[in-house]
Amino acid sequence: MNSQNFSLSEKLVSCSYVRQGLQARRGHEQLVRVLLQQGKCPEEGWSESTVELFLNELAVMDSNNFLGNCGVGEREGRVASGLVARRHYRLIHGIGRSGDIAAVQPKAAGSSLLNKITNSVVLDVLRFTGVRSVSSCFVVPMATGMSLTLCFLTLRHRRPGARYILWPRIDQKSCFKSMLTAGFEPVVIENVLEGDELRTNLEEVERKIEELGAENFLCVHSTTSCFAPRVPDRLEELAVLCAKHDIPHIVNNAYGMQSSKCMHLIQQGARVGRIDAFVQSLDKNFMVPVGGAIIAGFDESFITEISKMYPGRASASPSLDVLITLLTLGANGYKKLLAERKELYGHLAQELSALAERHGERLLHTPHNPISLAMSLTRLQTHSAAAVTQLGSMLFTRQVSGARVVPLGVEQTVSGHTFRGFMSHTDAYPCPYLNAASAIGITRDDITLCIKRLDKCLKSLSKEAPAEKSESGSPAEDLVLIMTALKINKKILSSILMHYAAKL
Repeated sequence: MNSQNFSLSEKLVSCSYVRQGLQARRGHEQLVRVLLQQGKCPEEGWSESTVELFLNELAVMDSNNFLGNCGVGEREGRVASGLVARRHYRLIHGIGRSGDIAAVQPKAAGSSLLNKITNSVVLDVLRFTGVRSVSSCFVVPMATGMSLTLCFLTLRHRRPGARYILWPRIDQKSCFKSMLTAGFEPVVIENVLEGDELRTNLEEVERKIEELGAENFLCVHSTTSCFAPRVPDRLEELAVLCAKHDIPHIVNNAYGMQSSKCMHLIQQGARVGRIDAFVQSLDKNFMVPVGGAIIAGFDESFITEISKMYPGRASASPSLDVLITLLTLGANGYKKLLAERKELYGHLAQELSALAERHGERLLHTPHNPISLAMSLTRLQTHSAAAVTQLGSMLFTRQVSGARVVPLGVEQTVSGHTFRGFMSHTDAYPCPYLNAASAIGITRDDITLCIKRLDKCLKSLSKEAPAEKSESGSPAEDLVLIMTALKINKKILSSILMHYAAKL
């Protein structure tokens, strides 16, 4: 209610009570005022009542909610189900216009304001998570793969003669298909093995540029967040090469916002070389439903050009979801989640390392990957090649989601291109392995349960495996394998071994 309505209320209810209510109302309004003035994520999160009050006031600014509205067009924000209307807070018109996803809609001032505020708040989050010099961004209602395609299609107008996209290999289908969908031919650069890590082959990148000609490349398509043992691309070096050869550079930063290391790589790459745009997922970084991404960059005119490439209006759902989430968490709440994720990464690494040691495996050494970890499955492979893939299905049926088991020698054809060693990001990784990730929102209980169930699965598979003669063929080693298979009591086993050793 406005101040006049509050004054009228004093005729019905004690003025002291009404004034108290007015003060409470002004508390909500002050939070909204600061948001509109600064366009930044609030330091402290809002209550649900403040968020809902704000959204309801935005909704009444849209024409479909006008009391006297008379719609005779083909798109009037009509909704048949009240449940659907409430689900969207009656913000039905979506965002943008037919020529620009960032444009203001005459029929929907509230939805347009929602869109502008969301983009401004997200830009603030990009800056305080590490990319301080980012100049512009917008939320697009498509997941990461299609958002990358939109970037490539925009670059087509700048480089009409380009045919190729140079792509350091990452075995994730949507990354590869994003380039094909845009009509370009990916030039796949195989990674190089450094210790356990798979890293960018910079020499091969430069050789391909010289071989095919810089003018024939639409862009370099690099990656930050990825499954270990692959690690983030050498963004600084790639950015320097792109600047040197005047080739655009698009970064797939899918779930990299939650990692200060990934964000630092983007910031440094833009500082020393060239990065035109970087794309990140909403669901992976902000724990909202799948269906949205953020396209951001350092040249506001180019980001505007991408937004104008989007055909037609767009759903406001992703913008609404991320705005509600960030207003509820506040900057401090989001930073706390990032700090907890980073701390639990160390805990997951310790637990996975200890588990691996107990089963004769090891945690692969991948210090350049700040989110994902990998544990070898070499010993399991020696028991049975089928046991490796069986482990994956066992974990899934035991409700361990997200863990990836990567066997050796898998071939996969994606849109006509055959990848050898698919899922391992290289033709022939030295060993099979299992992935686990410490992503935003993970809890200590998640890690405890995962390790417990993984331990049981590995024990079960070890028991099922036939006892094999050791390489040395020594009687003592054979005896240990037999006793283990028969599950003989440790004390009995110890006395037998001592007796046996005395005779050797």
